[in-house]
Amino acid sequence: MSTAEEPVPDVLDTPDAGPAVIRGGALRAGGYMAGILLALGSAPFLVRHLGNVDFGRYTVVLSIIALAAGLTEGGVQAVGLREYTVRSGAERERLLRNLLGVRIALTTIAVLLAVGFAAVAGYDHTMVVGTALAGVGLLLQSIQNLVAVPLQGELRFGWATATDLCRQAVTVALTIAFILAGAGLLPFFATSIAGGAVALVITVLLVRGAMPFRPAFDRADWQLLVRDTFPYAVAIALNVAYFRIGVIIVSLVSTAVETGYFSVSYRILEVVLPIPALMIGAVFPVLARAARDDPDRLSYATSRVFETAVIVGAWFVLGTELGAPFLVKVLAGHAPHSVPVLRIQGVALLATFVAVACSFPLLSLHRHRELLVANAVALALCLGLTLGLVPSLASKGAAIGAASAEYSLAIVLVVLMTRARADLRPRATALVPLLVAAAATVALLLVHGLHPVIQVAAASALYFGALALMGRIPRELIDALPGFMGRRA
Repeated sequence: MSTAEEPVPDVLDTPDAGPAVIRGGALRAGGYMAGILLALGSAPFLVRHLGNVDFGRYTVVLSIIALAAGLTEGGVQAVGLREYTVRSGAERERLLRNLLGVRIALTTIAVLLAVGFAAVAGYDHTMVVGTALAGVGLLLQSIQNLVAVPLQGELRFGWATATDLCRQAVTVALTIAFILAGAGLLPFFATSIAGGAVALVITVLLVRGAMPFRPAFDRADWQLLVRDTFPYAVAIALNVAYFRIGVIIVSLVSTAVETGYFSVSYRILEVVLPIPALMIGAVFPVLARAARDDPDRLSYATSRVFETAVIVGAWFVLGTELGAPFLVKVLAGHAPHSVPVLRIQGVALLATFVAVACSFPLLSLHRHRELLVANAVALALCLGLTLGLVPSLASKGAAIGAASAEYSLAIVLVVLMTRARADLRPRATALVPLLVAAAATVALLLVHGLHPVIQVAAASALYFGALALMGRIPRELIDALPGFMGRRA
């Protein structure tokens, strides 16, 4: 007698999913940091090559495009990953084709609006054309991100990381080439086009058979998508707006010099801000599947994600506060006025990690309106504080507005997540790492004469050593990393 071959279980339904997403999150963050190190090879030279004023103009254009990216995102990426995780067959393919159509249409419209804004705002010809060039790069990258959904949904984080690194490497190589050639400001806006094109080609080759490449423009399906995800789409747009609106307000209300000071801090924080989503986003497929099938698993995973977010977020704040002078010097040379701006904004990194840790469970539960409410509160606070403080405090006022908005977002999301499901309420003990990080930071700030890098290293050792002695590092993190006490059976 013969028995039918048993189907291979989906990795998301097995005990291997937890360790896989932990290592995957670390891999994604590590790959992103490797890309940042590549960028560090060009960023200091770019700042010096362009000068303070032109670098401010460069940052303003990228801020406009980043704002356009948030408006075009519309939750498409996260919704695509969630639905890829919980659907299958023809239903999944149809939805992905329509999401691809939505992504192309929204991005094209947003780029046109961005170029129109640059022209109406009175920016010069170089900045208007630069906005158009950067917009083309945005279109390519946004398509590539959606096409890469199967890589994340199947926990193939290595390939997803590799494509991101390729995009970054091409962009950095072109930036260095333009600097060596003595190029003006305009060509630097085109570097993202080549990087996006290379990453898109590689991704298409990797996901053949798992991702449809022909977009669909089915009106009925689009209406269903919009009706279901519109609150989340608006929430994403507001989230992007309140962080990036500061640099635009400074450029319009304050001086070009102050815009340059804020731009240095902004650029440093901008490269750090994606890390929480990369690390925690790796868990999103598991959260989405658990929200559909296993409430207890969702509760446990959410608790662990929140604890990890506080640990890592507090560490990032520690590193930013102590390392601010070094980070500013590396990026912009002698620019001491940017250091306090960076320290003000750096405090918000903890709130960013917490906000992301709450957003993914809410998204898994289709709690789009809660996400909208939280981001609307943050945007209102950011607008009020930034407009009120920039005239008197200039770049520092914009930093205060952005940091305050981020903490308001985190607090509101914690409250709304708890109201959505009582079993998702974070434990008070999860805040212990924050107190430890604050103590380590103060202790090292009191020691004068140490290089900022040494201060960061010493404070990090104190921080993680204290957490380990207190037993506050989640066991899953240790078990998932090779060479650390093995794995649990």
